[in-house]
Amino acid sequence: MTLNERIESFSELGEFLRNSVNVPESGFNSESGNLINNQQYKNLWFTPDNVMMAIKAIAHELTYENLLKWTSNYPELNSETKTGNIGLVMAGNIPLAGFHDFLSVLISGHNLIAKTSSKDPDLILFIRDILNKINPGFTKKVRFAEGPISGFDAVIATGSDNSSRYFEYYFGRCPHIIRKNRNGIAVIEGDETGLELERLGSDVFSYFGLGCRNVSKIYIPEGYNLLKLTQNWKEYSSVINHTKYSNNYDFNKAVYLVNKEWFTDTGYLLLKENMGISSPVAVLYFEYYNSLNDVLRNIESINEKVQCVVNRNRIPFGSAQSPHLWDYADGIDTLEFLLKKK
Repeated sequence: MTLNERIESFSELGEFLRNSVNVPESGFNSESGNLINNQQYKNLWFTPDNVMMAIKAIAHELTYENLLKWTSNYPELNSETKTGNIGLVMAGNIPLAGFHDFLSVLISGHNLIAKTSSKDPDLILFIRDILNKINPGFTKKVRFAEGPISGFDAVIATGSDNSSRYFEYYFGRCPHIIRKNRNGIAVIEGDETGLELERLGSDVFSYFGLGCRNVSKIYIPEGYNLLKLTQNWKEYSSVINHTKYSNNYDFNKAVYLVNKEWFTDTGYLLLKENMGISSPVAVLYFEYYNSLNDVLRNIESINEKVQCVVNRNRIPFGSAQSPHLWDYADGIDTLEFLLKKK
């Protein structure tokens, strides 16, 4: 299968998904629609809206133009040399978290041996089935393992800081990419418009804040009025109606009250001054600053913990969960890694 054939296949997948989410009757059948709607019964965080959000983000990027722009930076992809078997251990913090790795392995021409997350076992299989119908040539190139993966030449594994220690032990002797916990942060300069702050709300609340690209910490100028933020986030207040989110909100609020710690309560989000960047669900950390340059230097010093930075001069407000194909997790070029395996 040539590179152009692979690009055309994924481009067609993107077209199918775009048509399906915009005009549901043109794509998803009742079985697929039920699959999307029923994810919430297997994983309460995977509401139909969140699943559709993930599918739309993927569909938006899978155009022929984007795929060509992305792959054109890697001339080696045109080489039809011997391919390898790439093991993939997928995360399940948000719907289809492992899709970009799935795409990268297959667009590079390798064979895929994948292990889905127990929190998200169905959606990538749904994508796989659509891709196989578009191009049956992928049928023999993708295998999902029931138990531990084996027979791989290299591995990409994504998980928590705890699971990464297991991954290092199990996969450490072969070429690998092992990802740990990371978080998105935002830098407020103080003169943002109401629309920009509203869009920042999407970076905070999408997927209930569970994604590694979600903003879990904001830096704000000394004296900044927190109400400027919360006044623009009222459209997200319905998150408190979600059982698991509400439970986290109640638990964290109780802990802060018992410990007599200061916090701001919006009724659906707790704002807590904290120097850390990984806040609990339903909590947003913030930190005041006097010098923007000092903040930027501090961010550089904790770069290994930061997935993305939302700011007027970095990732635009509202775009944290809409990465381009060339925006690699942890800043590690997945395609470059995979090309070394060819």
